[in-house]
Amino acid sequence: MNKNQEMLEKASYPRLLLHLSLPAVVIMLVMIVYNMADTFFIGQTGEPSKIAAISLCAPMFSILSGLGTLFGSGGCTAVSLALGKKDHEKVKRYSAFCCYASLMSGVIFMIAVNLFLSPVTSLLGADPDTLADAGAYLRIIALGAPFIMFNNVFANVIRADGAAGQSMIANCLGTVSNIALDALFILGFSWDVAGAAIATVLGNCVSCGYLFYYITKKQPVLSLSPKDFSLEPAVSRTVMSLGVPMACSTLLMSLSHIIANRMVIGYGSVALAAQGVSGKIGMVITMLAMGICMGLQPAISYNFGAGNLKRMNRIIRNTAVFTVSLGSILTLVCYLARNAIIAAFIDNAEVIAYGQVFVFASIVIGPFYGLYQLCQTFLQSTGKASYASLVALMDKGLFYLPLLFLLGKCFGLYGIIFTGAATLFLSLAAGILFSLIWHRKINSPAAGSGA
Repeated sequence: MNKNQEMLEKASYPRLLLHLSLPAVVIMLVMIVYNMADTFFIGQTGEPSKIAAISLCAPMFSILSGLGTLFGSGGCTAVSLALGKKDHEKVKRYSAFCCYASLMSGVIFMIAVNLFLSPVTSLLGADPDTLADAGAYLRIIALGAPFIMFNNVFANVIRADGAAGQSMIANCLGTVSNIALDALFILGFSWDVAGAAIATVLGNCVSCGYLFYYITKKQPVLSLSPKDFSLEPAVSRTVMSLGVPMACSTLLMSLSHIIANRMVIGYGSVALAAQGVSGKIGMVITMLAMGICMGLQPAISYNFGAGNLKRMNRIIRNTAVFTVSLGSILTLVCYLARNAIIAAFIDNAEVIAYGQVFVFASIVIGPFYGLYQLCQTFLQSTGKASYASLVALMDKGLFYLPLLFLLGKCFGLYGIIFTGAATLFLSLAAGILFSLIWHRKINSPAAGSGA
């Protein structure tokens, strides 16, 4: 048993937070900065239409993230469960599948977007003010899709045995590169949205370089070898079924954002720019909660796989208390500082006026989002992908889309903006219900210690 596996099996909860969640939270902070960098530097041009253009493209980037989550989160869970059972042969086959599936998916995305660029930008809701900039940004992002996919996948997979610190390093290297290149390309060379896209792709390439080095030189358990690659159902179906819940959530979120963006831009590019900036502020709270839960995912999976349900339950209870407390504090801080934060992105009176309400709508879920994410993580980490998928479908489709049209029709722009918050509360109730049902089943005497 290596040190990482020993930590998953025996370490105290504060130590798990320090070694697993802290690196994952840093990764999320890095991702927040990464996501904010383009908006921030484009905002320095003082043109809301350019911020609106990259906001329109955000769902396509989320589609890439969703595909990455399918293989990355699924691969991380599959590898963690296999490690808990000491099945190293399956670990190699799972990781090799994740490698080549991610690259092939990236290539398919790249070809599809570049062949159908004009219809895609129109579908995203681009108008005459944003069409050219949105097309330029999206074309470059698509060219970098294979690198973005590999980065998304293996930043997750290498966490399976507790090596969260290495994932953090990869993300930090990519983000620092992206920010530096954003400043150079946008402010120095005046390349605007094209410069932002190039910086994003190159930042992902830097992360990929580090991940490739770590896996091939420092990680003896994982494999990128073609000889370990297999499409047989025992490998592919296992990884993809475990990754479906979070992937569904991300992909449906992308679809929902596309529809919501098309509705918001009907009120003007200034409204969409305000929505884009406000969404970045809300992202601070939601992604930190996600980081805490994702960081602890290997510990939950490992102990479930090892049959140590008492330890698994203790980790889940402590995480619930911690995420609610942290989410409440962050919500209050973001609300009090909302004007200053919006102005830091773009000092535009109309954007700030919209942002007053938009920010509140994006952060009101803060105290509760961690519980929702914990339900998703618990269901996925213990192999109950069907329940986790259903909760994700409710959050991003079954609840969100009907509410979006209903609230938009009844309350206009502000109804659209508050749809996410209304949906989260309904989805949280469903997540808690399914988690309690599954928790009772695996902890019942009939299930046994090897449930």
